[in-house]
Amino acid sequence: MSNIAIRAEGLSKRYRIGQRQQLTMLREVIAESLASATRRVATLGRPRPRADDSLIWALRDVSFEVGHGEAVGIIGRNGAGKSTLLKILSRITRPTGGGADIYGRVGSLLEVGTGFQPELTGRENIYLNGAILGMPRAEIRRKFDEIVAFAEIEQFIDTPVKRYSSGMYVRLAFAVAAHLEPEILIVDEVLAVGDVEFQKKCLGKMSDVAHEGRTVLFVSHNLEVIQRLCPRCMLFERGQLVAYGGSASVVARYLAGGAGQARPGERVDLTTAARRGTGEARFVAAQYSGLNPASGPLPCSLGPLELLLEIESDAPRAIGSLSAIVSSDSGVKLINADTILQNRVVRLRAGRNLVRLRIDQLYLNRGVYRLGLWLANPISGAANSPYDEVESALEFEVVDLRPDASGLHPGAFVPCEFEVLEAYGID
Repeated sequence: MSNIAIRAEGLSKRYRIGQRQQLTMLREVIAESLASATRRVATLGRPRPRADDSLIWALRDVSFEVGHGEAVGIIGRNGAGKSTLLKILSRITRPTGGGADIYGRVGSLLEVGTGFQPELTGRENIYLNGAILGMPRAEIRRKFDEIVAFAEIEQFIDTPVKRYSSGMYVRLAFAVAAHLEPEILIVDEVLAVGDVEFQKKCLGKMSDVAHEGRTVLFVSHNLEVIQRLCPRCMLFERGQLVAYGGSASVVARYLAGGAGQARPGERVDLTTAARRGTGEARFVAAQYSGLNPASGPLPCSLGPLELLLEIESDAPRAIGSLSAIVSSDSGVKLINADTILQNRVVRLRAGRNLVRLRIDQLYLNRGVYRLGLWLANPISGAANSPYDEVESALEFEVVDLRPDASGLHPGAFVPCEFEVLEAYGID
């Protein structure tokens, strides 16, 4: 038997922006007819757009193979085509061109709400999903208690899932997808909805699934987790597969395409930087400086490193978590200076704000590092839905002045003393 679990050839998916669903009710037909007439009157005398102006390619001519028992990560900016690929492989969306052959039962966890019938209880949905996977009822019954225990929703198992919180929904959905023994497990970054402890449990389960010889496809923006879980990785850019190979080299290429190395004191514009978040408050610029006379303008391990961050907010906000994250060139997070660790609330006014943050000592060896930025308000329960996250804002070089410098432990966080010097609005 072939060792191939997934084979995609020339896979393409095209969408028409603003395309409307088929109208099925009389009032919808009447309303659309009136709207169409209004649009025609409003556009009289204007040049008509070309027929292809509203078409976009979410995927374009993607070909690859994944073997049985492989754990493969999928990375890329927002809108790169990652989720579209998973929907096609899960048979939720049909491709416009090309095709994909799947050899084995597929269990997938994509968007919250996909795969469950909201009117049915958690118990009924477990049996329904097992039946869809082609499992005998006796086999589903054998796995039932394990699924419920993993999801930690015992007291709600006979409640319709439409009454579940998003976290409960994801816990049950992942437990079903992972425990009903599909040969291929496909997981999008919907796990970010869950709490930190459950995310760790899910990652451990995916690792177990991969070691059992089953295939895992995992989309994530957490590059550290991707490298730990997946030996190989795909990188997507604008709907195209641009790299497929060892995770370390692919992640390095991804990061290299982001921020460039900035000079000390240079203002780096972040308005077009790759990011995720609600956008209610967002980083618009950043700059850094080293204030140790012995190292000149560059920061050194003896510190300090000072950051000047420009943040724009659409309303006055109390920020419970403002974080500067320093990572190695391979994406390993080394420093996390997060105000939540100090119970410090940064107050922003509507409009443009400046925040100065200083890390007293870096404890890093000489080399080039990346700065990531995070802005959220976990006090309101939005810890996993930030206002703004810029994974790679800029690169900076560290000079090492220690005569007895020793290497860092790979993947270990470095001790970090920091303070927010000031935060104020500007006109």
